[in-house]
Amino acid sequence: MAVKIRLKRMGAKKRPFYRIVVADSRSPRDGRFIEVVGTYNPIPEKAEITLKEESIMNWLSKGAIPTDTVRSILSKNGIMEKFAKTKKKKAPKKTTKKVEKKVEKKETEKVEKKPVKKTTTKSKTTTKKEGK
Repeated sequence: MAVKIRLKRMGAKKRPFYRIVVADSRSPRDGRFIEVVGTYNPIPEKAEITLKEESIMNWLSKGAIPTDTVRSILSKNGIMEKFAKTKKKKAPKKTTKKVEKKVEKKETEKVEKKPVKKTTTKSKTTTKKEGK
């Protein structure tokens, strides 16, 4: 199930008001949602925005993808920057271990190869590995 953080339109005709919701990407724009994580009112000169920061960070860490408009709202409030910092702290630890293990495996594979010694008999030439 692909989860998105997106806007749900509310309010009267020509007077929009939005709820920022977490919803399945297959559900309609104003349809079923999982959780309300904030509101956005674009009508006043300075837009009114309320956000549940902990809930948003939780959903982002679980893999929810914000739409372009929601991403810009979250960026203006500093949430995307905080999420990027927490993501960077966790990622290098995992990737460095995997790279080190791959390098170690390649080095051990090179060491394990044994030279081949050719021996001849009266009728056939055969090859044998040393050490067996």
